[in-house]
Amino acid sequence: MGHPTKRAREVVDLVDGLDAENGRQAKTPRVHGSTRIGSSQASSSATHPTSSGAVYEPEAIDLTQSDDGPAHELYGSLDGKIVGVRYYSGVATVGELVICHREPSNQYDPNAIRVDNVFGDQIGHIPRTVAAKLAPYIDRNDIAIEAILTGRKEFYDCPIRIDIYGTSNPIDRANLEERLKNDRLVKATQLKQTRKENDLVRKTMGLKSGRGTSGFPSGAPGEPEMSLEQLTQLSQAVNLRASGDVANTIAMDEDQLALMPAAEQPEALRAKLLPYQLQGLAWLLAKENPKFPARGSADSVQLWKHLANGQYNNIATSYTSKAAPILASGGILADDMGLGKTLQVISLIVTGGGTGPTLIVAPVSVMSNWEQQIQRHVFEEHAPTVLIYHGNSRPDPSAVAKFGVVITSYGTMSSEAGNTALSKVKWRRVVLDEGHVIRNAKTKAAVAACKLDAASRWVLTGTPIINNIRDLHSLLKFLRITGGIEQSEIFNTVIARPLATGDARAEALLHSLMINLCLRRKKDMKFIDLKLPAKTEYIHRITFWPDEKKKYDALLSEAKGVLEEYQNRSSTSQKGRFQGVLERLLRLRQTCNHWTLCKERISELLKVLEDQDIVPLNDKNRALLQQALQLVIESQEECAVCMELMTNPVITHCKHVFCRACISKVVEIQHKCPMCRAGLSEENLIEPAPEQVEMPEGNEDGPDPETKSSKTEALLKILQATMKNKGSKVIIFSQWTSFLTVIQRQLEEAGHTYTRIDGSMNPAQRDAAIRALDFDPNTRILLASLSVCSVGLNLVSADTVILADSWWAPGIEDQAVDRVHRLGQTRPTTVWRLVMEGTVEERVLDIQAEKRQLVDKAFQEKQGKKKKTKETRMADILKLLS
Repeated sequence: MGHPTKRAREVVDLVDGLDAENGRQAKTPRVHGSTRIGSSQASSSATHPTSSGAVYEPEAIDLTQSDDGPAHELYGSLDGKIVGVRYYSGVATVGELVICHREPSNQYDPNAIRVDNVFGDQIGHIPRTVAAKLAPYIDRNDIAIEAILTGRKEFYDCPIRIDIYGTSNPIDRANLEERLKNDRLVKATQLKQTRKENDLVRKTMGLKSGRGTSGFPSGAPGEPEMSLEQLTQLSQAVNLRASGDVANTIAMDEDQLALMPAAEQPEALRAKLLPYQLQGLAWLLAKENPKFPARGSADSVQLWKHLANGQYNNIATSYTSKAAPILASGGILADDMGLGKTLQVISLIVTGGGTGPTLIVAPVSVMSNWEQQIQRHVFEEHAPTVLIYHGNSRPDPSAVAKFGVVITSYGTMSSEAGNTALSKVKWRRVVLDEGHVIRNAKTKAAVAACKLDAASRWVLTGTPIINNIRDLHSLLKFLRITGGIEQSEIFNTVIARPLATGDARAEALLHSLMINLCLRRKKDMKFIDLKLPAKTEYIHRITFWPDEKKKYDALLSEAKGVLEEYQNRSSTSQKGRFQGVLERLLRLRQTCNHWTLCKERISELLKVLEDQDIVPLNDKNRALLQQALQLVIESQEECAVCMELMTNPVITHCKHVFCRACISKVVEIQHKCPMCRAGLSEENLIEPAPEQVEMPEGNEDGPDPETKSSKTEALLKILQATMKNKGSKVIIFSQWTSFLTVIQRQLEEAGHTYTRIDGSMNPAQRDAAIRALDFDPNTRILLASLSVCSVGLNLVSADTVILADSWWAPGIEDQAVDRVHRLGQTRPTTVWRLVMEGTVEERVLDIQAEKRQLVDKAFQEKQGKKKKTKETRMADILKLLS
């Protein structure tokens, strides 16, 4: 499928399945008023006034997932030659990977396919006759090609082998095979052989079901309270990070990490570094000054080997250079959250030497923490001067360059890319705090970060891979690693695609790369010895009440029908509506929380608008459009103009959704919708309605059972039992703020004092909520938006976490839990994952487990057995609806 925001769609397309199944996570919607701040990249309008007149900007925390796209498998290979090589200077050696680019604008041949080496230097072109056959397939996205040089570059040509990849769908594959055979691009014998090999891989890598233990019935309204002991006995104790997780074994094992050399205690530091932090400082200093291995050594550095003949060979791409290539200065500090990544980097700043300031890019919520940590931990006479580069008043480049440390936000960096001080200063180093923000290489934040001019570049993140191995590629590109792996085509060829089939070479390459570039220590490693209290995690399975089960089963039946229709249409080469399947999945997941979240199906509401390209803005239609907009907000859709998560979204009378600032600028310039070219003015832009969760009123005899759900009742039982522990405090995470509002109503009804953090709140409001949790003994519950509270907060005043619903990428949940279980925590931590038995939520746990295994491949090389592959998107959905 193409990227949904790159093509015009009706409003049903905008709302059909705009959720994590489509490569996104659920977005935090507005809760209070019309100002929204939170998990979105900054648009061209980066700042917003608060009620006090201060200016703040939306946090540029991109929690999207990059889409894998359709699964591809090998069909066959085509041996040929690169022609025209005498006209180009690109260096090429036998066995070297090369990149094939379509050149539709080539003035001599519209079918042209250009061939470059991994450094982007052109070698030549695919012959015109072959390109004429391949180009139509490539342009329709029917195939992807990868190429390798099979012989020496001569004066006129150079031998090449082109591998052809296409869909893994059996029906579509049969159709594509026939066309490729007719065009004589692949031989029938090759197709037969590759089909056998692919079937063998699928059989070897197949996943087995892991539904877990059987469930138990939750209490119906009015049942007696249960103790924590009773609840834990009815729950499944788990350790989700015990294996196959990034936090288990990263790059080097624990024994190797314990033996790393340590630096001296920096004289400039007031704080005394712990032994593992001194080791971290030594590693940081060494990685800012990387060196090649000795000539003829078997070792590699950043995938480069120094050969006995004095040349340098890249073991991933086979590119060979006579001159020493540039090594990346910096790396990824991926220590477990709470181990002091900030303090280690401050130590690097005061001891690392070099000229120029350090730029720190951080989420808005933690910018002030950097300044405070520098003031607290560095002796005044050694403290670097600090500039917060944020807000309306920003100095020019010459003034900025005079500071020792400059702290800015992802939003500011994105909005100023290429035009202001940040891009004009020669930085000593750039540090990306919560660096997984840039894991999608196409976002404005990632592009802006890569353009910064710096001697050294650092990524700080507890989760270098959240969902997809391509997350790591964006970080490597930012670090400016060389040799070809920084290019997405090469990364896919040598790591991403073969890794999915358990290819040992791909795993070895990735393992080698991470040993060179990534340092990760875990809180429970013996040599770290933080002496943190124990953390216990439970999966609390809940059984639907009978009336809820009927609603869920009805939606499930409909979802299966929509899926079957999509498959049938696809099998006959008709265009199916995959997003319709995804929308049903979203509704199933919301029904697991509370039926009111989807009691009026948005697709049903919008039927009256389906035949209208431009909707008359009467009161009824305006309300319908606002409900469509609300689903887009909840589903974390991207703006079709800036290609970022939306800030202050609005919907047009032609049923398209954009950032307010983006579409206002378009209206000002061209007065037309960029999606459908309909005439557009400010009067045609509709803002969201104030959020209201419509719930039946309670009766005089007590709360109306219809305002409850089996999940909220189970949640309240856990709360009631936990509140009996003197001083215990609870964080309740959900990805839907509409569900937080449902819980909030029930907390009020039960007489609990709570506070709340979501994407509608500015930094001052968030700080006030945290202070209430920290210092008010009566405030014992925090309702928290998962997308907002998974980064940048210290929540150690709580000792219990309730994950009300599951996030597709387990790294986000892990980050959220680690806000509680971290340095400074004095109580044992308990984590509850609420899961509806026999539903899509149980299948989400299976998919999370697969993602943990995928992450593991980047950092750990297991011997003696194959690893499980991540299922294709369609296979995920078949599992979810099973």
